[in-house]
Amino acid sequence: MKKIILFLVLGVFLVSACANQNTQAPENLVGGGSEVPGQKQPIIEEPATKDTEVSGINVKEFKITAKQFSFTPSTIEVNKGDKVRLIVTSMDVPHGIAIKEYGINERLEVGKPVTIEFTADKEGTFTAYCSVFCGSGHSGMKGNLIVK
Repeated sequence: MKKIILFLVLGVFLVSACANQNTQAPENLVGGGSEVPGQKQPIIEEPATKDTEVSGINVKEFKITAKQFSFTPSTIEVNKGDKVRLIVTSMDVPHGIAIKEYGINERLEVGKPVTIEFTADKEGTFTAYCSVFCGSGHSGMKGNLIVK
């Protein structure tokens, strides 16, 4: 008799567990614009650099991501005199980006792109570094701006 009651209790438990599963429609899971809790959304990679023209001026545009403890791409190259646009986004924690020779020092909040524009009027290799403490590898978070 105890075995029958045990089987009945297990059966009820299994049926109720199956009935409580998520019954979200498949169109909401793929490409429907809804996020699934606990599932990472794919990151769509765009080209890191492109040339655009604004009012007859050629602009070198770079999309840069910041994450513990690197910038990607870590090196960008431009020519002296180029108008440069950096679109920098933190992917994980608050960061900063600073290039002291160009007077750049911007705070980066997670997921909020920051646009920085300047004219590359000094030749050389300049260090871009994280200016907001971001963890144990903060001091090594650097990149290079090369102006030829």
